[in-house]
Amino acid sequence: MAGPGPLGEALPPDLRASLAELELELSEGDITQKGYEKKKAKLLARYMPLTQVDPALPTETRIPAPMAAASRQQKQWPTNSRDECFCSDLHTEAVQAALAKYKERKVPIPSRRRSVLVHSSVETYTPPDTSSASEDEGSLRRPGQLTSTPLQNHSSVEPWLDRALQGSSTSSSTSSTSSHPGGTPATVPADPATHTRLDLHSAPPDVTTGLEHPHCERSQLASVRCVPRGYSGSILETAGGVPVSSRVSSKIQQLLNTLKRPKRPSLKEFFVDDFEELLEVQQPDPNQPQPEGSQTGMLTGEPATLGASWPPSLLAALQQWGTMQPKAPCLTAFDTAGKATYTLTYGKLWNRSLKLAYTLLTKLTSKNEPLLKPGDRVALVFPNSDPVMFMVAFYGCLLAELVPVPIEVPLTRKDAGSQQVGFLLGSCGVTLALTTDACQKGLPKAQTGEVATFKGWPPLVWLVIDGKHLAKPPKDWHPLTKDIGSGTAYIEYKTSKEGSTVGVTVSHASLLAQCSALTQACGYSEAETLTSVLDFKRDAGLWHAVLTSVLNRMRVLSIPYALMKVNPLSWVQKVCSYKAQAALVKSRDMHWSLLAQRGQRDLSLSSLRMLMVADGANPWSISSCDAFLNVFQARGLRPEVICPCASSAEALTVAMRRPPDLGGPPPRKAVLSMNGLSYGVIRVDTEEKLSVLTVQDVGQVMPGADLCVVKLEGAPYLCKTDEVGELCVSSSATGSTYYGLPGITKNVFETVPITAAGVPISNRPFTRTGLLGFIGPDGLIFVVGKLDGLMVVGVRRHNADDVVATALAVEPMKFVYRGR
Repeated sequence: MAGPGPLGEALPPDLRASLAELELELSEGDITQKGYEKKKAKLLARYMPLTQVDPALPTETRIPAPMAAASRQQKQWPTNSRDECFCSDLHTEAVQAALAKYKERKVPIPSRRRSVLVHSSVETYTPPDTSSASEDEGSLRRPGQLTSTPLQNHSSVEPWLDRALQGSSTSSSTSSTSSHPGGTPATVPADPATHTRLDLHSAPPDVTTGLEHPHCERSQLASVRCVPRGYSGSILETAGGVPVSSRVSSKIQQLLNTLKRPKRPSLKEFFVDDFEELLEVQQPDPNQPQPEGSQTGMLTGEPATLGASWPPSLLAALQQWGTMQPKAPCLTAFDTAGKATYTLTYGKLWNRSLKLAYTLLTKLTSKNEPLLKPGDRVALVFPNSDPVMFMVAFYGCLLAELVPVPIEVPLTRKDAGSQQVGFLLGSCGVTLALTTDACQKGLPKAQTGEVATFKGWPPLVWLVIDGKHLAKPPKDWHPLTKDIGSGTAYIEYKTSKEGSTVGVTVSHASLLAQCSALTQACGYSEAETLTSVLDFKRDAGLWHAVLTSVLNRMRVLSIPYALMKVNPLSWVQKVCSYKAQAALVKSRDMHWSLLAQRGQRDLSLSSLRMLMVADGANPWSISSCDAFLNVFQARGLRPEVICPCASSAEALTVAMRRPPDLGGPPPRKAVLSMNGLSYGVIRVDTEEKLSVLTVQDVGQVMPGADLCVVKLEGAPYLCKTDEVGELCVSSSATGSTYYGLPGITKNVFETVPITAAGVPISNRPFTRTGLLGFIGPDGLIFVVGKLDGLMVVGVRRHNADDVVATALAVEPMKFVYRGR
């Protein structure tokens, strides 16, 4: 309440009473601090006395003293009965008694905002014993009001008031930072005595006078933060770095310290460094190794010799063996227990394939028209455990002049891998899928009971090719077996490192040339037994166990993958029991058999004349081959029978080490510097070092083929003798195109290597194999990686296979376990 003094006496009685009531409401928590300020401003708007000019104020804000006195004399307050009532001493004493009684009570702090910080900061300091402060108690002023004459002792009050306001000003700056838009802190004036307002309810009894600048904006006034009850007082370092006494927890202090630091650099700083790196042209290291050898030439394999007694085509061979040797065993399938479940003879293979071809051409109709015509593509969906029905379906499609497209069995409706296969089927225009009754029952079904439509697949008609579903052809119906022509024989799918699936087309001429080249390179003969662990639907498993075996009337022992999981030594046992002359495995199968051979007796591999390692191009295959030889050499395995080979989906078989009975150069190993390989340069190193890569040769070029090594980047220039490049093959036994993709077909299947002078080395196109390697001594081929696994870091090249080979080189028996 306004106390004695000229300014307090000048207030009208009703205004003083209203202010007293307003203070009571604020003390009891009926209104907030913001509401209190608004109501007080409205009450003070009626009263704005003109006072003398403070010499410290700016010139433009001064009011002459005579004009102020004249205006004071002219302004008179109206008097009425209500004013006289409030002016009575009785009412004044009653109000003061109520205030005193309220202050004596211990009232809990209301939950609404209160100026606790200012209260505690002002109580920290004790003002000097002067009478001017008590005389000026209760002087209330409106924003923009000038300094009054009763504050002539202002200099004595200012020192302790400045110290008291330093704490509240820092806390108010933190509060204003969060309250102002954009987080901009309010400007703290240099003189806090003239720019800070103290609330009446939070100041000591003898200091309630607020001092303000005449033209200070409301947003520039120091706001005061309320701290909830229960927090212990601590020195809080605000965003401005000034400590302030407040009741806050350590977590809030930690948060404020975090807010002091910028969260992230400016947007410009994110791009400056990257932009400079893009502009900077990376200079080659002058000390990096450079190829120093001479330019390589074209490597030519031995001439292809096709015997005169051989059939003119693969289908003619099937017809010959099926009619002349019908009881000769063709394929033996095994179950997961290792027992032979079924043996397919050449007579049964010929008859069942003939039935399937007749059914596909004559019994399948759509709107009274044949569903299929010669040249159409048909999907073959068979599990890895059923090679018999796959072989029947494959040759049945060839006899019907259809193009088989072997694919994997889809597991779910939304399998990501099957979606890519579905894209391949759609681009090939496949409308029919062949499968078995057992496989169809395991496929996902729709509500109607039919096979569900897989995501990304075209609509398909599913045909079960078990014996009861096939029609017997009449005796006068004969398919075309001798003169097939140059059409497409089959399409083999390939998955790239990006996950996309493409189809490599193989013509009938390439199919026959491939079978003839494998027969010549492997030395296959009639009635030989071949044990195969590979997938019979693609790659070497298809070329050897399904195609070349029929051309030579061989017997194939197909070991399913499920059996290898149960018994990794099963293929060794079958070689021993059936006296197999050849085996087709991968390095993983050799490694698994090492883990399972302990405790096994009476195992002999002396009958093997060729153990072909299909993934011999991988750098880690040499460790498996050496470890397998060390264990099984005492059981009849000869070192020279291990024949690693290199192949790709585009070029089929690229190179292969010849069996010992066919002669050829001895096998070799190369110990290469990893640092040199990262720059694409071949540097022979010592095997004692850890930074070396030991690789084995993959043999010689296939018969009737030409091979060269070209640079990886730019035009297909020939590499130097000590430089790593991509192997390219020119042969009649390679793939022809990517089905439906003429653009990338030209880049892969129609490459023309050129010399340093720009002259083509041959008038025939070459096929890129995707294999990285070089030509070693004696015309042996060495492969150090694949193009799909190439990783370029700066100017250095690394291969994903090298990472695996480095890990396995430490101790393969301790780092590689079954199933990983």
